[in-house]
Amino acid sequence: MVRNLTDLLSSVVKRSKDDEQVVTTRETCLVCDAGLTDSSLYTDFRVCHLCRFHYSMTARERIGSLADPGSFREINRSIISLDPLSFSSRVSYKQRLFRDQRRTGLTEAVVTGTCTLGGSPVVLVVLDFGFMGGTMGCVVGEKVALALEHSAKRKLPTIAVVTSGGARIQEGVLSLMQMAKTSVAATQTTAKGLPFISVLANPATGQAYASFANLADIVLAEPGAIIGYSPLGTRDGRDRPLATEAHTAEAHLQHGLLDAVVDRTQLRDLLAVLVDLLGPQYRLTPRRKTKKPEARQEPAIAWSSVQLARHESRPSSVDFIARILTNFVELHGDRAYGDDPAVVCGLGQLGGQTVMVIGQERGPRDSEVGRHERRISPEGFKKAQRALGLASKFDIPLITLIDTPAPSASVETAHRGLGNAIAATMAQMAALEVPSISVVIGEGGSGGALALGIADRVLMMEHAIYSAVTPEDAAGLIYQDEARADEAAESLRLTARDCQELGIVDRVVPEPPGGAHANPDEAARQLRRDLLQELAEIQSRSRRRLLRDRYKKFRNIGEYSSHFRAAITREVNALQGLVTTGMKRIARRARPEVESADDVISGDG
Repeated sequence: MVRNLTDLLSSVVKRSKDDEQVVTTRETCLVCDAGLTDSSLYTDFRVCHLCRFHYSMTARERIGSLADPGSFREINRSIISLDPLSFSSRVSYKQRLFRDQRRTGLTEAVVTGTCTLGGSPVVLVVLDFGFMGGTMGCVVGEKVALALEHSAKRKLPTIAVVTSGGARIQEGVLSLMQMAKTSVAATQTTAKGLPFISVLANPATGQAYASFANLADIVLAEPGAIIGYSPLGTRDGRDRPLATEAHTAEAHLQHGLLDAVVDRTQLRDLLAVLVDLLGPQYRLTPRRKTKKPEARQEPAIAWSSVQLARHESRPSSVDFIARILTNFVELHGDRAYGDDPAVVCGLGQLGGQTVMVIGQERGPRDSEVGRHERRISPEGFKKAQRALGLASKFDIPLITLIDTPAPSASVETAHRGLGNAIAATMAQMAALEVPSISVVIGEGGSGGALALGIADRVLMMEHAIYSAVTPEDAAGLIYQDEARADEAAESLRLTARDCQELGIVDRVVPEPPGGAHANPDEAARQLRRDLLQELAEIQSRSRRRLLRDRYKKFRNIGEYSSHFRAAITREVNALQGLVTTGMKRIARRARPEVESADDVISGDG
């Protein structure tokens, strides 16, 4: 008796692999017993309309659900398997191949071809679990490699749908070598800067999973899919059965190994959007030079800015992204350990042009625990590094939104490489060969903020703050009293206007009266306008000039230059004025008979 959904998945996969059959039509659902005979959702997508269980699809059904009608053209269909090792078993390898060819109508466990998806030309690679469990023998590896090479030659995106049960044991070590063959072929698409998206369906295990499928730029999975290198039924190093729950799509998403889990009914639309976003065709250009409006010139009170930057209703990165970008698709995971929710990465369109966005997300107060109290872990920085790599590969401009008090500094994060993650992110930002804009939208604190702040243009919201330490920490160190944080804030020079005067920020973005939280739509409009202007301007520069100017910009910060001489002169003049005024007051109180305090100061009388 099936006890839970994961046991059901395991039993269905095992039965399919043993019998080498995939049931494509059913009267009732295996999970919830719902009737499927009259279900259009089951007929079209093999998904139960009641419990949303995703049943297996054949390669032809899968192609029909993804490709535009009548657009698919199969390639390399005539390549068929032989028996390279003369494998000995109860039923000969040739007989098993012939039986599956006759039953499925396929020549092998993969179908490759070209089609259009949402109007965009793509190369499709679809494995069929119904043909010998979707195992990757020599022909499967060859057809996958040829498809990837075809993609590189024709400069087309590749979409691979993987359902595989492991190794083709009848071909022995030759089957193992197909991992190397397909991985090498996948590097061709990377070298040409072409999009490669893989979709992991149930099950996606073994050699296909651990080779070309995981080399994709974006990895998606269907709900409930069993995913992992070790096929079902194998055991761990201590001879214990592997837990099925550890190999679901949802578990992989939680551990940063997937970008998204996508319902099959939404898969085609998402793939079409991703292909559009990763193949940018439009670029913003400045039509004419326009006067850039600046924020109000009144000096801000530092502690007031701190309070506004931390206001619980202040728009966060997610809020600005929703208001500024269209067709935004969020990407998840660092591909190594986890998915830090304090960092939001994704692709979207700004003024019709594709941009990569990395936002430090503080979230609402009731979700701070889930976002590490806005403090970014090593996984968050590595997740950002993934996004930086995609921006570089596809020549997509980068926008970062900064809002964090500091990185997540603890023994655990230190052991997971926090310092290295921050340093590597800064180095990657500095060397990025695409236009980049950073915006401090709230609280810019310490290395957590700076890691994503090395950009061609650095903007700062009018009431945002930027500092090496929090005012409370500074007050504790200087005055041994955190209650004097307001005094420390003044000394830290952390307001937007201060940062602009110090040469750290290029532009201050005006906010609505009362702060961004008073009118989030207006705040987003102001920010969107400034981003469009800055992006159009810096995109007109050559790549060489971008790198040179960015290096010079950050190389010279803090240097004793004309800017600092002017700043010091202002400070000296202000100090002299303060001293003179003070001396006059003292002189009036001490010698009222003197007609002018100037006489006292000058020594007369």
